[in-house]
Amino acid sequence: MIALGCDHGGYALMQEIKEHLAEMGEEFKDYGTFDESPVDYPIFAKQVANAILDGTADKGILICGTGIGISIAANRFEGIRCAHCHDVYSAKATRLHNNANVLAMGGRVVGPGLANMIVDTFLKTPFSGEERHIRRIEMIED
Repeated sequence: MIALGCDHGGYALMQEIKEHLAEMGEEFKDYGTFDESPVDYPIFAKQVANAILDGTADKGILICGTGIGISIAANRFEGIRCAHCHDVYSAKATRLHNNANVLAMGGRVVGPGLANMIVDTFLKTPFSGEERHIRRIEMIED
């Protein structure tokens, strides 16, 4: 299951992503926000992070205006590796090398077509499991 969260700056793009995930048959839970009224992005980063940490979700997608603030907020949680990606290469590399479990994007930066390609890449790319990457992740988490 994929946990979704966004603030008002990411709301429109999140609607596009939800439609795309539904078309792909992906199971997801939307933790909000549910309209474009101004809200604080850390609330939604926390909900998505907790869903992953408690085993409710396997991965998460977070969107704010730039993707920066919401990714910083998510990365405050031990065990969350949130990658701020605005291109397909980064989405692939962060899964292969960092075993990222949360994708963050900027709703005011990435258009829906590219965002869907980034989401597809992030969700379909497995962690490489290479020793050097495992070692580096362990170093981050210590």
